[in-house]
Amino acid sequence: MGLRACRKIKCITALHFPPGTSKWNKIEHRLFSFISMNWRGKPLVTYEVIVQPVRSTKTNAGLKAFAMLDKKHYEKGKKFPDEQMASVHIRKHALHPAWNHTIAPNIN
Repeated sequence: MGLRACRKIKCITALHFPPGTSKWNKIEHRLFSFISMNWRGKPLVTYEVIVQPVRSTKTNAGLKAFAMLDKKHYEKGKKFPDEQMASVHIRKHALHPAWNHTIAPNIN
């Protein structure tokens, strides 16, 4: 997914890859091979053991990975009232509207 924030009006554009197409993301593949080399042979028994090799990954071309453990608890299945969802300004894009959209703030 790519994200772009609009500075003046602070909107967010989300561009998702369709399901099953991560193979098209060349950067992802170039980086994951280096991550795999960093944690090769290490039992992934704790979150820190998983995050640290990712955090220290750097490719030969200088691409660096960023990783951190988010310890916040997120409630599953949370539903928002229809009125609240109706107040969110979501503009679906013409190309693949199910995957690409822009969210803009309420400007009153």
